[in-house]
Amino acid sequence: MKKIFILTGEPSGDKLASEVISKLKKKRNDLEFLSVGGSNLQKLGIKTIYDQKDITYIAFTDIIFNFFKIKRKIKDTVNEVLKFKPDILFSVDSPDFTLRVAKIVKEKNSRIKTIHFIAPKVWAWREGRVKKMKKFLDHILLLFKFEKEYFDKEKLTNTFVGHPLLDKKVDDNVQIDQFLDRKNIISIFPGSRASEIKHHMPILINFIKKMNIKDLGYQFIFHATDKNKDLVSNYILKEHLLNIEIINDDKIKTAVLKKSIFAIVKSGTISLEVCKFNIPSIIIYKMNFINFYLAKFLLNIKFVNMINIINNREIIPELIQSECNADEIFKCVNYFLKKPDLIAKQKKEIKKTLENLTSPSSPSQEASNIILSNIS
Repeated sequence: MKKIFILTGEPSGDKLASEVISKLKKKRNDLEFLSVGGSNLQKLGIKTIYDQKDITYIAFTDIIFNFFKIKRKIKDTVNEVLKFKPDILFSVDSPDFTLRVAKIVKEKNSRIKTIHFIAPKVWAWREGRVKKMKKFLDHILLLFKFEKEYFDKEKLTNTFVGHPLLDKKVDDNVQIDQFLDRKNIISIFPGSRASEIKHHMPILINFIKKMNIKDLGYQFIFHATDKNKDLVSNYILKEHLLNIEIINDDKIKTAVLKKSIFAIVKSGTISLEVCKFNIPSIIIYKMNFINFYLAKFLLNIKFVNMINIINNREIIPELIQSECNADEIFKCVNYFLKKPDLIAKQKKEIKKTLENLTSPSSPSQEASNIILSNIS
């Protein structure tokens, strides 16, 4: 049996990894897996050595306050990888955790091939990381074409594979009538982490109250993960609002999103999935002020959303930090809903941008092919 250790650090990485691994499992039955993963990899029957939430930290201060815990988890993870003796260490996203593990693993056992999926955003900050990465990574898989130049320059073997979420097939037979009391659905993505939900939910509840004063004809559907559904629900139950639903089933979430007239999306991977289905949207994000100013100081980008970054202009409105409040969200959503020409323009520009983010073959297929070429 050939062995692959899958290393993820947060729910989005777990989801992306599962897209690739599901392809591998269909091609080969002689592969043995172990992981640091979440619910998506576990649904594929892949054991995780501990709960992924133990190392899911997003903010700078979270990382600082949990420094010793993270360091211990890195050490424990390295030991488990070495004990498993994989042919390949397949790490996905969360570079502050996964690449630290990969580096130590490579130092201790150079025979283990290291493949990393989703390049760190070296174009946003710390471009010098590429020189260090090439010492312990055998291959890096890229989501975006423009990233190639950064890795080609340092001769780190890389392949543009595109984004698996843009490759996702949808089951159009999913029944969602039980969630649809009204035709005007607004999908809301408050985040997958507890810290994001804590910052966003009070704001989003106040936004919905404002919308209800203006017009009760909208239905607001919160898209949650299995692990944070109860947390999101707790905020909603306190308010006794009748036009809100929460869903956590991925198939139902996608079907509901496709029926939505608008989406409010926290900054991150999920925004691309919303764009894929051509749903007009705005981006929100709020964090504590220390993290915000640290990010502002370190990052070399004007925007947080990938569509905006690629185009170097705001195609999707971004309401970040002080602008992420109920009043601004209310104004922005209503402005769009009254301007069908503005919605049409956003959809057109997003569609054009996404055409450049897809690879000739399936991203997850291409990624699985690269893994197999390194394991044969």
